Amino acid sequence: MAAEIGVAVVGFGLAGQVFHAPFVSAVPGLKLEAIVQRKGDEAGKAYPSARILRSVEEALNDPAVQLVVVGTPNETHFDLAKQALLAGKHVVVDKPFAATSEQALELKELGLKQRRVLAPFHNRRWDGDFLTVKKILKDEAVGRLVTYESHFDRFRPVPRENTWKEGASGCNGLLFDLAPHLVDQVLALFGVPDGITASVRMDRDSTDIEDAFDITLEYPKMRAHCRSSMLACDAAPRFLLHGTKGSFKKFGLDPQEPALLGGAKLPRMGEGEWLADAEEHWGTLTVAPNPNDPGTLTRTKMKTELGDYRNYYANVRDAINGTAELAVKPEDGYRTIKLLEMARQSSLEGRTLPISF
Repeated sequence: MAAEIGVAVVGFGLAGQVFHAPFVSAVPGLKLEAIVQRKGDEAGKAYPSARILRSVEEALNDPAVQLVVVGTPNETHFDLAKQALLAGKHVVVDKPFAATSEQALELKELGLKQRRVLAPFHNRRWDGDFLTVKKILKDEAVGRLVTYESHFDRFRPVPRENTWKEGASGCNGLLFDLAPHLVDQVLALFGVPDGITASVRMDRDSTDIEDAFDITLEYPKMRAHCRSSMLACDAAPRFLLHGTKGSFKKFGLDPQEPALLGGAKLPRMGEGEWLADAEEHWGTLTVAPNPNDPGTLTRTKMKTELGDYRNYYANVRDAINGTAELAVKPEDGYRTIKLLEMARQSSLEGRTLPISF
């Protein structure tokens, strides 16, 4: 049996508190060795068995730490991930993987040189609704897919104060906050697209960040639309699929984040099921059983697959131990950032850009 992998989570804001520390702690084979929190005692109260460090350097110089999780503000991801790789650590980098595709490529190459696992935190491949979409596509339940639409909407008409997320920076704003998830999900489902057309905007009356985007990724005979807005008082469906046999529509977000924010306790893997989507939030599959009678439709509620971010960290553990292939690779992080840059370019130039990696 492999020894436990010591983990240091760097940063204890939303990312560290909700997406990293709980799931690291819940995966056998990983040990939450340390949390880097520069000031405050929230981390110590939440995880009394973990050592609380006040600097990244302490974590990088700690031989008990083999895996460093970067959960800090976006602008710091590249520098901290690079430092951790150079210190000989395996690394998980919260999204965005880097601020530029050049930085992402440098991290990818450094990870190979250092022979360390480097994993972008594209955890929403383990959202229950996304896993349901994967199943529907695998089963060809809507026939040949022609339109894929993915929304992640919010209603924040007034910028929040005292948060780096509203600060004027090329790697803040919705394009680098939520689009990495949506674009990565499309790449995971369909591979690299042929072209990209985008509108990246500042829609609110007062804002320093890009607060809305519409990205269309073009495939042969299919288009994938990724959309987000901070002015969506009545949110669009999270997923909307149209195919030659029917459609699938799903409202509501995966429940894992709000559950943890609400104080839910995450069980360790193997000691209990995590979180099922409420039945009232299940999606609807609408099909025409007889293509010659398109007016007669059958509607079926589709149970949401179980989402579980613990599986992301279980895969990172297995990749470090050499027993599994890494699910989310540095190449995935690079391609996602490259497409976000191209989305911004498409929006500025008002044209469709061809894609080649």
